[in-house]
Amino acid sequence: MTDEVSFERITTSPELPARDENSHKGDCGRVLIIAGSRGMSGAACLAATAALRGGAGLVTAAVPEGIQSIVAGFEPSYLTAGLPEDDSGRIKSAAHKRLTELLAGQGAVAVGPGLGQSSGLQELVLELYDSVSVPMVVDADALNLLARRPYLTRRAAESPVRVLTPHPGEFSRLTGLDVAVIQQDRERVAAEYARQNKVILVLKGRGTIVTDGRRLSVNSTGNSGLATGGTGDVLTGIIVALLGQRLPAFEAARLAVHLHGVAGDIAAEELSKPGMIASDLLNRIGRAWCEMGS
Repeated sequence: MTDEVSFERITTSPELPARDENSHKGDCGRVLIIAGSRGMSGAACLAATAALRGGAGLVTAAVPEGIQSIVAGFEPSYLTAGLPEDDSGRIKSAAHKRLTELLAGQGAVAVGPGLGQSSGLQELVLELYDSVSVPMVVDADALNLLARRPYLTRRAAESPVRVLTPHPGEFSRLTGLDVAVIQQDRERVAAEYARQNKVILVLKGRGTIVTDGRRLSVNSTGNSGLATGGTGDVLTGIIVALLGQRLPAFEAARLAVHLHGVAGDIAAEELSKPGMIASDLLNRIGRAWCEMGS
C-alpha cells in the first residue's frame, strides 16, 4: 500500500431511506446473516435483531444447527436456518449447498459474527466472497479468514458490492500494516485500501471511517461505551439491513455507522458508558431513528 490517494471528504448528514406507506415486508429488504458457532450464539442474535431494528422486512439467521434453537429463542421476529456443523460447533464447508438455497431472493448478506475459524470455514467464506451476487457485509471472523489470502479481496469494478468492517487489529491482518501505523494515518490507509480492492471500508474506532476510495466520511456519533463485545455485530446487522433496503453501499454504511453511534449515545446517557452492553443498543435503535427524523 504505497500509492498516493486523494478523496472527497463527505461531511453532510447521511440521508434516510425512503419507506412507502403502502410497502409490505418484502419491499423493505430481505437479508441473510451467516453467523454464530458453539459458545458464540449471541453474535448471531445481536446481528439479526439489529437488522430488524435497522428496517429490514425479513431477516434470516443462518447458524450452526446446534445453536439454532438458542438463536430462535432470542427474538421471534426473525427466521432461522440450521447449517451443518463440525465437531467444534462451527459451520462446515458442506453448508454451501444449503446456503445457496437460502441466498435465493435475498437482497443483501452478512457473514462473520461469531463464526470462529477453521479450514472449512475459510473455504466457505472465500467462496461466498467471490460468488455471492448481492451486496455483502464481511465482519469479524470472516475478515480474519479473508486475511489469510488477502490478494483475494481485490474486486473487479463491476463486481457485487462488498462492505468490510474491520477494527484496527483486523485491518492490520488484512493489510500487513502495524496497528500503530494504521492509527497514525487512518484516513489515507483506509481510502487506499478501499480504492485498490474496490470495496467499501468501514474502519472502526473513534471517528469510524467510511470510504469507497473516492469519498471518505468520518463519523461523529458514538462514545467509548461502544468499546464492548458485540457492538460490532449490531453494526453489521444495521449495515446489511440498509443494503437490503437498496441504499447505495457507501450511503448505507455511512448511515448505519451514524445510527449505531446515536443509539450508543442514547444508551450512554441512560446507563453510563461503563455500564453499556451491546444488547442495550437494540432497543435504542428505534429512538435513534426518531432522533434522526425518521
